Amino acid sequence: MEKRTPDNTKIKMYTTSWCGPCKMAKKFLAEKGYNFEEVDIEENNISREEMASMSKGHTVPQILINDLPIGGFEDLVKLFSTEAFK
Repeated sequence: MEKRTPDNTKIKMYTTSWCGPCKMAKKFLAEKGYNFEEVDIEENNISREEMASMSKGHTVPQILINDLPIGGFEDLVKLFSTEAFK
């Protein structure tokens, strides 16, 4: 697998304004130097069912890396501990 860097990694995150894990995921990515596209499902009138069809689950955050759904905040932290992100 190709080493992931901020330059070759596209991140999209489905969030809500009140979500604690969403805030933690945004802070985590910012501290690592990664930019991301944030889509607030409430502001954009996206139902959880619609979000699930575009991602991996019904809870927020839902994170896609290079268009592949990886799950939520805990999944993000686990992924960043793999060789691809070290």
